[in-house]
Amino acid sequence: MSNEADFTEPARMTFRGDGDITLAGDSWGPQDGPLVVFLHGGGQTRHSWKDSGLALAKAGMHAVLLDARGHGDSDWAPDGNYQRGAMVEDLMKVLEQLGKPAFVVGASMGGLTGLLATVHPQHERITGLVLVDVVPRPELAGVQRVVNFLGSNLDGFATLDEAADAVSAYLPHRRRPRNTEGLQRNLRQREDGRWYWHWDPAMIARPGEDRGEDIDMHSTILEEAARQLAIPVLLVRGALSDVVSAEGVATFRALVPHADYAEIGTAAHTAASDANDEFTDAVVDFVRAQVGGN
Repeated sequence: MSNEADFTEPARMTFRGDGDITLAGDSWGPQDGPLVVFLHGGGQTRHSWKDSGLALAKAGMHAVLLDARGHGDSDWAPDGNYQRGAMVEDLMKVLEQLGKPAFVVGASMGGLTGLLATVHPQHERITGLVLVDVVPRPELAGVQRVVNFLGSNLDGFATLDEAADAVSAYLPHRRRPRNTEGLQRNLRQREDGRWYWHWDPAMIARPGEDRGEDIDMHSTILEEAARQLAIPVLLVRGALSDVVSAEGVATFRALVPHADYAEIGTAAHTAASDANDEFTDAVVDFVRAQVGGN
């Protein structure tokens, strides 16, 4: 196996998604390791998983971090199609291009994509599923708070500090970072000098069902997909989450009795970035248990 030092930086990848859209990704770790594909939440980018990608690489796994359509360095949908069906097709095409079955790790929007992909005709491309603070029946107030944040500040920010203040207000459980440079992964400065979120506002600004994080409308469909799960499943919840409640977890575990469960006491809805080490350990242990690693 290659040394850890070989995986301190990712390799850039591109894929063809549904409708020939270009999707951006990062590849971490050995190509012959267990394949784990990460799908971020609405308004995020693949960089949300950077620390997890490095940790999995060090554990001998091959992590692929994807930018969803309309996010990060992936193409914006020319027809404004950000429905979950399109995102599922994107994922299945990426898995086809990767050429082997994968564990799928999805947070929020990405978790819904992963769950629905398990009932796709080519569902055998998914060998395990990790859902990060997402269940078929979420808390509507928490969902609305996410939607409100995604729909705010569409006119951009005058400075990175202004953007950092907005994030801090949205995530009050986190300490506001002194250095705002990391925000540049999620923002782009346009010719007018203002900083804008690096995702297509059509995902949330244009009305229509089945968009973004508005998951409550589709709980029945999601519950049916959960009921059919036969592959290994891990549900990770942030104990401080206002999106996934203890009741939501209990309902999910009744639908999927074989699912493993991990709760991160210091994390909220953004569980992976709130407590990355604890989150990543849970993912590594889950994958190793399925592939028979030590």
